[in-house]
Amino acid sequence: MTKELVNPFGRVYLTIEEDTRNRFIYVNWMGYLTEENVKSGAKAYTQALANAGFNCVLNDTRLIIGSWNHSMDWVLNEWAPAAAKAGLKRFAMLANPESFGGSSAALFLQELKDFEARAFDNPDAAKKWLAEYYTL
Repeated sequence: MTKELVNPFGRVYLTIEEDTRNRFIYVNWMGYLTEENVKSGAKAYTQALANAGFNCVLNDTRLIIGSWNHSMDWVLNEWAPAAAKAGLKRFAMLANPESFGGSSAALFLQELKDFEARAFDNPDAAKKWLAEYYTL
């Protein structure tokens, strides 16, 4: 089942799906993200991760318009430690390196210390890396 989060204008900015076969949460961000969107979305998929008992997230940011640097401090200092406590061990980020969202992703990956994370431009490679967690 897919959960959709919508902004005040009724537009979907995040979908959250539980991939039970591969044991990860897939999140797909889209459009322009406000700080409130980032916070509510990240909290929602972290809760889905905890509820499912999974340790991996596939975070797709390829449809984001613009940067999410406005939320970086919160993401690194509040969300990441809370996500690690909720069970997050591996975080695969799909990003477009040439975009503003891609530059935010690069900064996030450079500064993150709470769990293992990597950037990918290929969904299959990202899924393979997440699956390796469960075979360690």
